[in-house]
Amino acid sequence: MAGAPRLVLATRNPGKVAEFRALLEPAGVEVLGLDPRIPEVEEDGATFADNALKKALTYARATGLPVLADDSGLEVDALGGRPGVHSARWVPGTDADRNRALLRELEGVPPERRTARYVCVVALADPKGRYQLFRGTLEGRIALAPRGTGGFGYDPIMELPDGRTVAELDLAEKNRISHRQAALRQALAALPSFLAGGDG
Repeated sequence: MAGAPRLVLATRNPGKVAEFRALLEPAGVEVLGLDPRIPEVEEDGATFADNALKKALTYARATGLPVLADDSGLEVDALGGRPGVHSARWVPGTDADRNRALLRELEGVPPERRTARYVCVVALADPKGRYQLFRGTLEGRIALAPRGTGGFGYDPIMELPDGRTVAELDLAEKNRISHRQAALRQALAALPSFLAGGDG
């Protein structure tokens, strides 16, 4: 794609890079993964936006190219928004260990007070320090027990308004309604003017 605008994804996951290539090549954007020699960015921000923006700005400066980065997790209202930015490392061990720990913390909390949401913030940044942030959410509540075998993370205990957990959805449906897709749709809509150097 000679002459096409280039965009770096803040990921070393080849599957994610391939997915974005399929999304963005029709729009004339060349998608690159992170060079493995670039050091990892420590995600030590207080919010999802802090972490996404830190990754996007750091990698944009390191590569000299525009970068798309994201951060996401689960906010539980009865726990004051925890686990939040610590969702992936809140409790040592596996996803199942974290799900058990969360259910233990919510023992005795009635269904109407178990409200929660998945949050994803996507950051677009360029080497000059320009950036835009996009936020997507998926509302639900924490189930009384895990259900379903799909997905990962907190999906088996994240119950949607229709009574199914996210782990009970097929992948196509999960992708259609997910917090990440909601944030990405906004970012992709803004991408052409961002890459063209608009002030946004």
